[in-house]
Amino acid sequence: MTRRIAFINEKGGVGKTTLAVNVAAFFAQKRNQRVLLVDLDTQGHAAKTLGVDVRAGGPTVFDLLTGDGVDPAQVTRATAVENLWLIPSWKEMAEFPTKAALDPDRAKLLARKLAGLDERYDYVVFDAPPSFGLVTTNVLLAAEEIVIPVATTYLALDGCAEMVATVERVSKEYGHAKLRVTQIVPTMYRKTQLADEIVEKLRQYFPKQVSEPMSLNVSIDEAQSHGKTIWEYAPWSRGATLLQQVAERIERAR
Repeated sequence: MTRRIAFINEKGGVGKTTLAVNVAAFFAQKRNQRVLLVDLDTQGHAAKTLGVDVRAGGPTVFDLLTGDGVDPAQVTRATAVENLWLIPSWKEMAEFPTKAALDPDRAKLLARKLAGLDERYDYVVFDAPPSFGLVTTNVLLAAEEIVIPVATTYLALDGCAEMVATVERVSKEYGHAKLRVTQIVPTMYRKTQLADEIVEKLRQYFPKQVSEPMSLNVSIDEAQSHGKTIWEYAPWSRGATLLQQVAERIERAR
């Protein structure tokens, strides 16, 4: 049975794409699983992180969601990582809410388009946009497991609680009983009293879901600047160790 995992936070700059790409690559490269990474962000950073040039043209997730008769195989691209495929996104995704406005089933377009992938992939990983709207609702209804990266800053606590409430509301409103938050990952961590207090509060609120904090790491940034995952660029680095811990927790959380 294919696992469908979405990385979501309504705030940008929290390491969401970094986690989504590297966790997907971990399952593909380290676990020899067939993985499809679906980018829904208009910035197209998932592709850039994998060294895929979306600016050169070609079909994207927008074409999949809005084109009649377009299926996933037509918009899926191979990556340099064995067993990892990508459905990229680009700026035209900003037009999706307007394009789909008249479709009464618009919230389930992504789920409908990706139906029937169980025989082709072991994991489908979604990188959601950093805002809540129709695109994020589509991601929530296409996924079953939600991972929330949370920056270790004061206001992030409220944002995390709101995101958990959103997941619960969407699950109830659309009858998506399998939808649940499986992991909360503290990111951008520095060893300060405030950061430690935030991590502790997260653990109090969500005792089973909070992973070890992800500290800032230069190897991860360098890997992204070279269009590579941490497993390709610096597999023995501290950054690789941190990301592997997160990936293994997600792996066990099914």
